[in-house]
Amino acid sequence: MHPETANDQPTDGRIAAGRHRLPIRVYFEDTDLTGIVYHANYLRYMERARTEMLRHAGVDHNVAMAAGDGYWAVHAMTITWHRPARLDDCLTVVTFVTRVRAAATELSHQVMRGDELLCSATVTAAFLSMDGRPQRLSRQWHDRFSLLMQEAMPA
Repeated sequence: MHPETANDQPTDGRIAAGRHRLPIRVYFEDTDLTGIVYHANYLRYMERARTEMLRHAGVDHNVAMAAGDGYWAVHAMTITWHRPARLDDCLTVVTFVTRVRAAATELSHQVMRGDELLCSATVTAAFLSMDGRPQRLSRQWHDRFSLLMQEAMPA
């Protein structure tokens, strides 16, 4: 890699105390005519955060699919919009594991502007075999998600 481009990588966020934090900036394309983030774009922010958290947890989507192990799919979601995000806001999507099951993981997402909660969601992500049936998580993934869940629990 050329020294001038060494840092030209998108952010993948970070995990601290079991919670993944992904910074997001609101661009014009994210907003409606009033400069407020369009409601469906919060789903895109959460998808990016969830993907980066899984990457940090050692889940490589491409490797799992190439090996024929399976893939992740959103099974269920509940979402609440608390306050609007606006053009040029700097947001943080906080994601953490709230439950680990044999073939699924439940996560919580919080879209924050500083200390202000703008949007919250609970997502159940199922791991499916290549033919679309529920597939058990590997022991490694199950253990990693369980550890992240324990670390994220309030003290």
